[in-house]
Amino acid sequence: MSELELLLPGEADVLVRGLRNFPLLETGSRGWNQQHENLEKLNMQAILDATASEGEPIQELLVTHGKIPTLVGELIAVEMWKQKVFPVLCRLEDFKPQNTFPIYMVIHHEASIINLLETVFFHKEVCESAEDTVLDLVDYCHRKLTLLVARGGHGGAPDGKESQYSSPMQELQKQAELMEFEIALKALSVLRYITDSVDSLSLSTLSRMLSTHNLPCLLVELLEHSPWHRGDSGKLQHFEGGRWQTVAPAEQQKLSKLDGQVWIALYNLLLSPEARARYCLTSFAKGQLLKLQAFLTDTLLDQLPNLADLKGFLAHLALAEPQPPKKDLVFEQIPEIWGRLEREGKGKWLAIAKHQLLHVFSPSEQDLRLQAQRWAETYRLDVLEAVAPDRPRCAYCGAEAFKRCSRCQNEWYCCRECQVKHWKKHGKTCVLAAQGDRAK
Repeated sequence: MSELELLLPGEADVLVRGLRNFPLLETGSRGWNQQHENLEKLNMQAILDATASEGEPIQELLVTHGKIPTLVGELIAVEMWKQKVFPVLCRLEDFKPQNTFPIYMVIHHEASIINLLETVFFHKEVCESAEDTVLDLVDYCHRKLTLLVARGGHGGAPDGKESQYSSPMQELQKQAELMEFEIALKALSVLRYITDSVDSLSLSTLSRMLSTHNLPCLLVELLEHSPWHRGDSGKLQHFEGGRWQTVAPAEQQKLSKLDGQVWIALYNLLLSPEARARYCLTSFAKGQLLKLQAFLTDTLLDQLPNLADLKGFLAHLALAEPQPPKKDLVFEQIPEIWGRLEREGKGKWLAIAKHQLLHVFSPSEQDLRLQAQRWAETYRLDVLEAVAPDRPRCAYCGAEAFKRCSRCQNEWYCCRECQVKHWKKHGKTCVLAAQGDRAK
C-alpha cells in the first residue's frame, strides 16, 4: 500500500459489499454512522485513485457489487431526512444539545455521497449500473438545479461569514444552508455525466429529462444566472474548491469548470440523435434556447470547439417553425425512492424526530469521545491534504491559510485574529477531536 493509500483492495471490497440502505428511523444510529465513516473512506480513496490515474478500483467495485442503486437510495433518504425531520428537530423546545456534531454528520452525509457519485459517474458504466435508480437521480439533480436557479436570482451563494445565532441548532441550520449550495454544484456535475450516456438511456429517463423537467431550458437559466460567479468590491469571483476565489483579470475570459459542465450537458441534450428525436422544440423552448447565441463568443468556441456544432444548430433553429406540444400517450416508468420514503414517513416525522432525540442525538460524553476518535481515524490529515485542490483556506475568512490549529490539527487560519473569532464555532469540535487523539 502506498504512503497515501487509504484502503487495501481487500478492505475496499469489504466496505463496498457492506453498503446497505437504512430506514429513516435509523438515520444517525451506530450502524448508520459506521457506514457514513466507510463511505468517507471510499470517497477519499476514489479521489486518490482518480488523481493518481492508476485505475479506478472503487468505481469498479461499486459496479461489480451493484451498489450504485444503494448509494442513490441513501442520497435521497438523507435529502428526505433533511427536509422532513431536521426542521422538526430544530423546533423541539426540549432539544438543546450540548454538542451538535452528531447531527452535523447526518447533514454532511448527503455531501459525502454526492461527492462520491461525482467522482465515479465520470465512467459511463457507472451510469448504466444505476439501472432504474437513474430516474431518481435525474429527479434529485433537477431539484438541486432548481434551487441553484432560484439562488442565482438572489445574489448567488451564501458567503459563509460568521453570524450571531441564539442557539447551536440555528448555527447548524446556517451550516446546512451553506452545504446545500455545494451539494447542488456537485449535482450539476453528476447530471452532466448522465447526459454523456444520453444515447443509451431508457426512453423513460429521456422523457423525464426532456419533457417532464425540460432540462435544456433549465440549463439556459443556469447560464443566465451563474450562481457560482459573483462580483465583490469590483472583482470577479468564482466558487471553486469549496470557497469563493478572486479571478485574476487575465483569467476572466477563461471558462470555469461549472460553466463547462453546463455547456457540455446542453450539447449532449440538444445534439445527440436520441435526444433530438424526442425533444419538443415549442415556442417557449425555442425562445429560451436562442438566448444561448449571445454566449457563444469566439473566446468560448476557442475553449470548447465542439460548441461550433451547437452554434450551427441554433442558427437553424432560429429559422425553423416551433413545434406544437406533443400529445402522445406514453407509458413511462416513474422514480420510486422519494415517493416511497414520503409514504413511509407520512404522519411520523415528529415521532421519528423524538426517537432520534432520545436515542441518537443525545450521546454521553464517553460516546462523544469514542466518536471523536473514530472521526480522527477516518479523516486522516495526510490523505485530506493529498486530495485538497490547493493550499488550505482560513476557516473564518476564506483567505489562503498558513497556520493550523495546534490542538486538533483540523482547521487552518490565515492569522491569529481569525482563529480567535472562529473559536466560538470551532471550540467544542476542537476539544472533542483533541480528546479523540489522546484516547488513541
